[in-house]
Amino acid sequence: MAAAESDRDPPSALCSEFLNFSAKDTASRWMASVDLQQEVYHHLALYVPRILCLGPSGCSSREEQREEQREELACQLLLLAPLEWLLLGEEPAAGLALLQENNQPSPLCGHVFKVGEPTYSCRECAADPTCVLCMQCFLGSVHKEHRYRMTTSVGGGFCDCGDTEAWKKSPYCQKHTPTPNNRDTEQDPVAQLPADMVARSYNIFSIILKYAVDMLTWEQEELPAGLEPPERGDTYYCMMFNDEVHTYEQVIYTLQKAVNCSQKEAVSFATAVDRDGRKSVRYGDFQFCEQAKSVIVRNTSRQSKPLRVQVMHSSVVAHQCFALKALSWLGQIIQYSDGLRRILCQVGLQERPEGENSSLVDCLMLNDSKMWKGARNMYHQLLMNSLLMDLKYKKIFAIQFAKARMLMVEENLMTTIIRTFVDHLRHRDLQGRFQFDRYTAQQALKFGRVQSLIGDLKYVLISRPCEWSDELREKFLEGLDSFLELLKCMQGMDPVVRQVGQHIEMEPEWEAAFTLQMKLTHIISMIQEWCSTDERVLIDAYRRCLSALSHCYSGLPDGEQPISLSLAGHCVETFRYQVSQDKVSIHLPVCRLLAGLHVLLSRTDVASRFPEQLPLGELSPPLLIELPLRCLVLCAQVHAGMWRRNGFSLINQIYYYHNVKCRVEMFDKDIIMLQAGASMMDPNHFLMIVLSRFELFHIFSSADCRKRYREANKDAVQQNNTLIEEILHLIIMVVGERYVAGVGQVEPFDEVRREIIHQLSIRPMAHSELVKALPENGNKETGLERVIDSVASFKKPGVTGRGLYELRPEWNKHFNLYFHHYSRADQSKAEEAQRKLKRQNGEDTALPPPVPPPLCPLFGSLVNLLQCDVLLAVQGAVLQWAVEPSGGGWTESMLQRVLHLVGMALLEEQQQLENSGRYDDVTFNYTCKITRPGEAPSTSGSVLALLESLQNAPHLEVHKDMITWILKMVANIKTIRERSSSTSSVTISQGQGLEETVRDKDKAERKRKAEMARLRREKIMAQMSEMQKHFINENKELFQQSLEDLEASTSAAAEHSPPSLELSSVAQVCVGPRRLGGTERRQLVTCILCQEEQEVKGHGKAMVLAAFVQRSTVLSKNRRRVLPNAEHHDPLFMHPDLSLGIHTASCGHIMHATCWQRYFEAVQLKEQRRQQRLRGHTSYDVENGEFLCPLCECLSNTVIPLLPHTHTPDHSVDHPGLEVWLKTTSQQIAALHSAHRKQSDDVTEGTEPPVPEGFRIDFTPLNPFSSSISEMITTFSMSTYKVGLKLNPNEQDQRVPVLSWSTCAYSIQAIERLLMDEEKPLFGSLPCRQDDCLSSLTRFSSACWTAAPLKTVHTQFIRLLAALVPDSQVENTPCILDIDMFHLLVYSVLSYSSVHCLDQSRKSVIDSAHLHLLHLVTLAHLVQILLTSTTEEVCMEQDGGGSEEEELTCQFYSTLRQHLGSALPEVTSGWQLWRCVKAGVLPFLRSAALFFHYLNSTAPPPDLLVAGPGQWEALCSYLSLPSNLLLLHQNQDTLLESLLYRWCHHPGIRQTLQGGGAIVRFPRESNQLINLPEDYSILINQASSCMCPRSGGDKSRTPTLCLVCGTMLCSQSYCCQTEVDGEDVGACTAHTFTCGAGVGLFLRVRESQVLFIAGKTKGCFYPPPYLDDYGETDQGLKRGNPLHLCGDRYRKIEHLWRQHSIAEVIGHAQEANQTLVAIDWQHL
Repeated sequence: MAAAESDRDPPSALCSEFLNFSAKDTASRWMASVDLQQEVYHHLALYVPRILCLGPSGCSSREEQREEQREELACQLLLLAPLEWLLLGEEPAAGLALLQENNQPSPLCGHVFKVGEPTYSCRECAADPTCVLCMQCFLGSVHKEHRYRMTTSVGGGFCDCGDTEAWKKSPYCQKHTPTPNNRDTEQDPVAQLPADMVARSYNIFSIILKYAVDMLTWEQEELPAGLEPPERGDTYYCMMFNDEVHTYEQVIYTLQKAVNCSQKEAVSFATAVDRDGRKSVRYGDFQFCEQAKSVIVRNTSRQSKPLRVQVMHSSVVAHQCFALKALSWLGQIIQYSDGLRRILCQVGLQERPEGENSSLVDCLMLNDSKMWKGARNMYHQLLMNSLLMDLKYKKIFAIQFAKARMLMVEENLMTTIIRTFVDHLRHRDLQGRFQFDRYTAQQALKFGRVQSLIGDLKYVLISRPCEWSDELREKFLEGLDSFLELLKCMQGMDPVVRQVGQHIEMEPEWEAAFTLQMKLTHIISMIQEWCSTDERVLIDAYRRCLSALSHCYSGLPDGEQPISLSLAGHCVETFRYQVSQDKVSIHLPVCRLLAGLHVLLSRTDVASRFPEQLPLGELSPPLLIELPLRCLVLCAQVHAGMWRRNGFSLINQIYYYHNVKCRVEMFDKDIIMLQAGASMMDPNHFLMIVLSRFELFHIFSSADCRKRYREANKDAVQQNNTLIEEILHLIIMVVGERYVAGVGQVEPFDEVRREIIHQLSIRPMAHSELVKALPENGNKETGLERVIDSVASFKKPGVTGRGLYELRPEWNKHFNLYFHHYSRADQSKAEEAQRKLKRQNGEDTALPPPVPPPLCPLFGSLVNLLQCDVLLAVQGAVLQWAVEPSGGGWTESMLQRVLHLVGMALLEEQQQLENSGRYDDVTFNYTCKITRPGEAPSTSGSVLALLESLQNAPHLEVHKDMITWILKMVANIKTIRERSSSTSSVTISQGQGLEETVRDKDKAERKRKAEMARLRREKIMAQMSEMQKHFINENKELFQQSLEDLEASTSAAAEHSPPSLELSSVAQVCVGPRRLGGTERRQLVTCILCQEEQEVKGHGKAMVLAAFVQRSTVLSKNRRRVLPNAEHHDPLFMHPDLSLGIHTASCGHIMHATCWQRYFEAVQLKEQRRQQRLRGHTSYDVENGEFLCPLCECLSNTVIPLLPHTHTPDHSVDHPGLEVWLKTTSQQIAALHSAHRKQSDDVTEGTEPPVPEGFRIDFTPLNPFSSSISEMITTFSMSTYKVGLKLNPNEQDQRVPVLSWSTCAYSIQAIERLLMDEEKPLFGSLPCRQDDCLSSLTRFSSACWTAAPLKTVHTQFIRLLAALVPDSQVENTPCILDIDMFHLLVYSVLSYSSVHCLDQSRKSVIDSAHLHLLHLVTLAHLVQILLTSTTEEVCMEQDGGGSEEEELTCQFYSTLRQHLGSALPEVTSGWQLWRCVKAGVLPFLRSAALFFHYLNSTAPPPDLLVAGPGQWEALCSYLSLPSNLLLLHQNQDTLLESLLYRWCHHPGIRQTLQGGGAIVRFPRESNQLINLPEDYSILINQASSCMCPRSGGDKSRTPTLCLVCGTMLCSQSYCCQTEVDGEDVGACTAHTFTCGAGVGLFLRVRESQVLFIAGKTKGCFYPPPYLDDYGETDQGLKRGNPLHLCGDRYRKIEHLWRQHSIAEVIGHAQEANQTLVAIDWQHL
């Protein structure tokens, strides 16, 4: 290594050379030289190795940055500046400015996208989904008013604004619209440049581009000729390259071993390799680097091929680095001038002497796969800046690369792609079909790669030609031939055979074939669209497809075993084949393509116009239908359970066959093929073949088929029943599915509309669900938007849920129960929903078939299926079975399908009759046929007779309405047939009359049923009432007791309720000797675990409330404050910025302490067992004392003991004034000081201070609580200590009681803010869980001093009081600007109890002290508010003289100014000062009212139970304060003057006011989450420019926005991991500890997801507040609809945060979804 170092130039030598170097002189020298390339190369050979790559990568990122800056500067001065001088012939800055001035800008935008930048594609105008705009162009274009899709770029593409080929209309935004003068002139921009500059440019660009291309594709040890360094040292780099096989972890582990670096360094190496594609991991002599290489290769070659590592000479690496800088420089230079851009294009595409494909651009493209990522990105960017921005060269480049139509003709691209694709899939079976079952992992990866070829094919076919040339026809059909070859390899692949006897052993591979099918779906559709645009192409394509199919059929056993079938007087020949025994395949792409082309023949009328050109007679229809029919029979048999033993692979294949992704080119086309075959055959023959393939022929051909076929085997009966249902369903589909343009006379619009109607018939659906249910075309469009508003109405969502579309009632009549895209589950849901709807509307519940659209002529004969003899025989048989329902030979579904078919036939007949002028022409006479008896020898009734006999069959109640509808239709058709044209009007009314009589009958029948139901209900109710009476008489004493309890509880409730009139005449007071306590109320509570009821008593069994304690910064006014060191932190004085608090919340569920302990021990035990088994996380951390509430599963980590209410004070005792109380208290404190000194020094010295009468220092008060309650007090104290300080529990620590008081004060402040912001009344609006929590917490806090040593609490009270009443014996008291007054009030009130308990004189009550403390703290707060007020002088003087309040405020303020002088500004407006005081003190007074209300259990006054006026006076009187607070000062003027003097003369005050620290103003504004932009793309745009702070200018992969403070973080990446408490955590988790005390709310911008984090192991995702126009979130930005901020949802998230409910939400989410528990949240 030392040897390597010595080769460096000493920096001083290089520096002096820098200073003496002249770029201008160098350029002049070059200009004069004969061989410019030699000169430039010589210069580069000399300087490049001395500037770049001079040693190992810097250890620290700061060093690395400094090194990079040095290199940049040197490259610019020594290497690029001479080139610029040479190119421009003058000072570069001036020359470039001049070029730019004379340049006409390109109409193309060409902005290259960064990773994660938003891109916009117009769904209406874009040529295909890859045509996109950048944000600036989009906002300036007309497309923002259209339907558009928004996505985030993966980086590297560019904006298509100005490219006329990319847009159907409006290709320009406002900025890039060409001006009239430059739109027409297609002049050469090179002509605008001076001739000598043009010549120089050609020269320089050729040299530099060749240099860059050579260096980036260089693979040898020695440098190219002319670039050899003057002296070649032994300095090498060990360069590691990226691959797709090895994981981050493998690379990090290997590097640590190979180059002996720390994990952090290895992570940064791995990140750089991933980002740039390569990274040097070692620098030194050859031996040293080679050694690292061998370790890396050895370590990574075990499972797969090793990582690519190369040892490269430092000069080669240096030149490669400069080559990238040179490409970047070229890209920048050509931005200044279109002329230079064109010159660079010419240089790049110029063929070199080597022959074809030898230009520099060709060379780059051919070597693309050999380059590393950084180099690839750089040259791609240059190509985009040059070739793709020049309209002329763009086309030339496209021919080099791939331009669809031209290539289709000139380069025969389609054939080339398909043949390449087929060549790569080499595994074939004997018939030449693809075989995917023997794929290794490597081949599977390759198969994935090969599929991208299909994507290329899609771009070739994406836009259909408007006019065809003969050449294009020829090449397209040639391409189609090769495509048919591909389809022939797929025809019949993955065949299956039914397993009989035993289950299949190995699931066969099926996914690859379906992946291929899905990829080809759009291609097949596009090929059909191309064919539809030209008749000659269509006819030719049809012929070729037919011959390909004949080739496939040549393998069928045609005529091997011919059999003859006869049924209902008809005979047909077919051959023996059984799906249940022979091979069958679900893949039939050739058949299906032919079906598609057949429909096009019908749609374009080619079939009727050129029948002589079509080979329609060549293939027999029975063969056409054979393979699709087998496929449908396979589905039916799988549904009938005959293929159970074939495992899941077959079930999955059937699922995808029907699934929306594949069905267009699979299931749908099979139905069409059957329709095409049926329309060309005798309908009876068609049905007999279908029956034969379904293996049901024997059932219907037997002579007594109507008598019910009986089978001993129950399974066989069930299977046959299902198959009969399936065959009937198939017939319904073949005749009834006409919504394909070409089969029925419909438009594509009708087809989409029908899909939507049937989806919405199941239930109202969200937009995204509808989109998923519809097939997409190649442009990812479904056609939904054009249709949806006509058939559905939209219902907006609330705060949760999503917007839903509901079907408009007038479309219900189009509902078809046997819609062919319904799954079975959908069908039953839809049926249920439709019947329910009909019942609600009071209609009959029949679901008749809807009126079908007419068929196209080519498919016209399909209707004859409905009236053919075979179908009538089947219908007759099923109806006959239904008449005699014994045994299991039929099902209701079968009957329902037969009724549906009968209905379809009647509708068909009615339509034909109505549409034809003369009835003699109508060939469809179904009604005549159903009145004839069956053909079978037995003279059983006709179909109609059977229907009539079924009408009132009791076992067919459900179908009664449908049968009635059918009989009504038959009657209608009869009347139509009978009437003559003259009496048409009369007979219509007769028809209606008949309908009405039937309807009346129906109504009467319904009424009778309803009456019977009512009577039955009444009878049941009477019986129940009788039983109840009987039960009460038997259990009298029980009921007596419960009645008494009820009375007792109502009287207790009356006590709880607001005071009645007598009480309210006395003002309600919650503090001071006049207050009323709550001891009169008994507190009865029930344990949720053992259900035992108990009264809360001080000496009773402890009852506890499940609670959750957490650190909080929700109220923080200073998030930058560094968290104090827990060991030495003194929490006695809370700073007014509330930078860190402890919050307690509870779910309100109560348990016995013993029950809870048993429960918690069980949880611990279970956790130990689980850890041994699973080693995973749970949603709660038992080691930290967490558990779930046994009742509501709310996250908890401690319990609060319940304590009894306080007593009402003794009103007979004196109430000393403030002065007397202060004097007594200071004496007591002096006595305590003296006693403490004695204990510590063991000496008595000086005089003892006087001890007040009855004050006993040595008195030890009795503990008022039982041992179990004391234990629970300690438990909760320890929890707050542990959470608040993040220390292990320590009961001896003096800070324990302070933290308990702290959580009480902070929780009350948080609730008060919440109520204030939501404008709710102070009392009465809290949910009972929060009310119970605050009540228990306050009473606990008042008692927690009993669990601490008295001396500790005394010391704390003395220090607290010293902040208000300065005490010479107490040092380091903070100034009043540094104390939060509410915390001070709570702490001093709660700690005073420890002093008062020593006073045995019984002369005063503790409440007097509480009142005086409140007065003192309130006054201090007023001073605090006035000192920090920012009142600007306003000229708006109030009317008349100021009120008393204003005058006193002015006086008070001037007193403060006397003490502080110029530190306080002069303010004369008393009105303004008073307003400022009143607003500032209100939160404090409200919090104090809550505190004393819970502490003393005093009922609140009525005025505070409602929001509205009169709050101030009610609040002041409730707190025993004058409503003019300044009277507090006025009344005790002399006493308080000395206090004011001391407060104001504290050194901290003047320092703070003169800018020595941040001043907290009052009232403190409530914190809110940050403001988010209304449009989500603004956020995406911000995130796309978010750099990762650690990886040298790299873009952040997962930018994540903190919703609390607005910081954008680089989440979920190795680069930004930091260490917290000895553990590596991601950026978000680390941020939560500084910003949210462990709780964080983030928005993952690229995923559009809100992320909640609590601690290191807990987190969940939450729906974002951004919705699209359909009221849905788009997590993952998959749909791309524009998103806008929903205020209500954002407020809900903010409310969760303010309520401190984030941890609770995470707990519930993790309990509901166990996969969330497994995520490593700490790495986000």
